[in-house]
Amino acid sequence: MDLRGASAESVTVLSSELETAVSGPGVPAGAVADSLFAVARTLRSEAALRRFVTDSSVPDEAKSGLIGQLFGGKIDEQARELVSSAVTRRWTRSVDIATGIEHLGEIAAVRSAGSEIERLGDELFALRQAVQQNADLRDALADPARSVSDKERLLEDLLAGRALPATVTLAKQSVSGTYRTVTVALGEYQKVAASVQGEGVATVRVAKPLTEQDIARLSAGLTRQFGRPVHLNVVVDPEVLGGIKVEVGDHVIDGTIATRLDDARRALAG
Repeated sequence: MDLRGASAESVTVLSSELETAVSGPGVPAGAVADSLFAVARTLRSEAALRRFVTDSSVPDEAKSGLIGQLFGGKIDEQARELVSSAVTRRWTRSVDIATGIEHLGEIAAVRSAGSEIERLGDELFALRQAVQQNADLRDALADPARSVSDKERLLEDLLAGRALPATVTLAKQSVSGTYRTVTVALGEYQKVAASVQGEGVATVRVAKPLTEQDIARLSAGLTRQFGRPVHLNVVVDPEVLGGIKVEVGDHVIDGTIATRLDDARRALAG
């Protein structure tokens, strides 16, 4: 999610409202997520509606009233209240409101996993790896000739009986949301899951699997370096040859043998 200025500020406030809403007893966070995703799709496809609800010259009461008319009784009530709040806030671009509400849906979907958010993150990572490594699956999910519902069924069949409901929800959203590819979407969802837990996410590339002791030591070191817990996604990559490469957001720590050899060659050539 790349929102700036007023849009970023609005999402920050709305995220706090969402956290309060889904933390109450008996609130179905999964239903809130589904409703927010549905509203985001509607706003993205209906430019006139989007412009109306983000027009600062239109009274807030008129915007909220229209949201009630369009979605009242059709979506989760907590979600409707969040959307009513969203239309009263400022947005840098009209399309940002759809992006912001979609992001709220991502947070709600993560919250629906309850105490299994860490497992959710691991499942999202595993699915992302499966899509990246399986050309047929990747092509099927990217095929513009296939309908969104067909792609959703493909993912449901793949995950049936193997994944949390929240994982299935986010997997289906990955083919209908705003991200350019399924793998990009799944990566962003995993960041949301980590953020909800107050963690960072590190992708660790190694030539062979790490021991539990190695993982614990690396996690502790990254936690000290970045000032917060860091969840590790370990990828065994034969091209690494030896050593280790760690990516945390825009930060890259490359200690692989291949990189060291390249550095040595450049030093000799220079």
